[in-house]
Amino acid sequence: MLADNTSREIYDALMEIPILDPHSHINPHAAASKSLEDILGYHYYTELAHSCGMDKNFLAPEIPGQDKVREIIRHMNQFDNTAQYSWFLEIAQTFLDFQGDRILPKDTDYLWETAQKKMSSPSWESHVLKTSNLEKIFLTNDFDDPLEGFDTSFYIPCLRTDELVFHFARNNVRSRLEKISGVNPGSASELNKALYNLFKHFTQKGARACAISLPPDFSPIKVSDEAMDLCFKSSDFDSPTWKNGIFWKLAEACNDWKLPFDLMIGVNRNVYQDGVFQGKDLYDQRTSLIQYASLFNNFPKVTFCVSVLTSNQNQELASYSWIFPNVVTHGHWWYSNIPTHIEQDTRARLQAVPKTKQIGYYSDMYKLEFGLPKFNMYRKILSNILSKDFVQTKRNNISEAVALGKLLLRGNSETIFKIS
Repeated sequence: MLADNTSREIYDALMEIPILDPHSHINPHAAASKSLEDILGYHYYTELAHSCGMDKNFLAPEIPGQDKVREIIRHMNQFDNTAQYSWFLEIAQTFLDFQGDRILPKDTDYLWETAQKKMSSPSWESHVLKTSNLEKIFLTNDFDDPLEGFDTSFYIPCLRTDELVFHFARNNVRSRLEKISGVNPGSASELNKALYNLFKHFTQKGARACAISLPPDFSPIKVSDEAMDLCFKSSDFDSPTWKNGIFWKLAEACNDWKLPFDLMIGVNRNVYQDGVFQGKDLYDQRTSLIQYASLFNNFPKVTFCVSVLTSNQNQELASYSWIFPNVVTHGHWWYSNIPTHIEQDTRARLQAVPKTKQIGYYSDMYKLEFGLPKFNMYRKILSNILSKDFVQTKRNNISEAVALGKLLLRGNSETIFKIS
């Protein structure tokens, strides 16, 4: 909700700014939803419904999509207080012609049938993009993605490297690295060649960043090539030596190829072992950015765009970005992506961190329809802060406040990721 007329004026101006979304999980080959199941299959809704008592067997692959949707909506009255519910309501109203202000079980068939009709249109993706004012979207690409069959100037590649660091011995990662790089590494020097070819492939295809999500106990340090050679000799790819060694080499490659390194810090995987798909991971407050001090110190020319999983850690992130020239605050990730935390964290960053070192928001979305409600949520919060803290205190006029908002929404991303 916008607080006053000044907030409304700022918000209306920010709405005119095309969205550059610096982090998403969009599949560029199937970016828009094909049914309402794609919308309500987003892990936020399955998690919330399951938390309210929904049997996760309703999410089994053999269950018809309409039945899955019906069951999630049946539980929705138990979580219609949440930000995620408001996203879905805005999607229904904006894209599915829903006229109400509350979604009830009796609305399921209308929403399902309307979605089926509208989303089957060949122009649905372009309609969603135009309505949402989405101009460029960063992807999260597997390291062996050929990056073909889509417009890489719009859907911008980003090299995701979790598997190389944490799962090299699994999921055919080593053979997949060989296929994409032309090198089957058996030593540190050969690993260097494989990573060189990998980064060459991604940068030639328009990649603008490298990214990784990191567990709470990870503390990267430099590892010698001799120690890495021993990992290859013993096939010990689950050891701290391997994880530290290849992570450090990725940072070196980012330095060599002049790519920002997106660090998403603090996720503890598989905490709720009986959770729904993508609904098992939680934050862990044992994490501290002091674990990354050596990294930040050793790579002063690499821009580290840092996301933390908890609002509690925001002060530490703001302080690191305040002190380190190469550390940038990056969005409001996952469990911090609700209005109360966004408002608190955004206000703290604006009071503590240089305005040119803040990437205000990213969607983290899996389907295009979520870009509009998520960015609208952020724009409303940002507009209220700019009105109260900058215009009403006479630090800025409205035009200057809008310019500051534009920096956070896209200007800093354009600079950091070299988007023209």
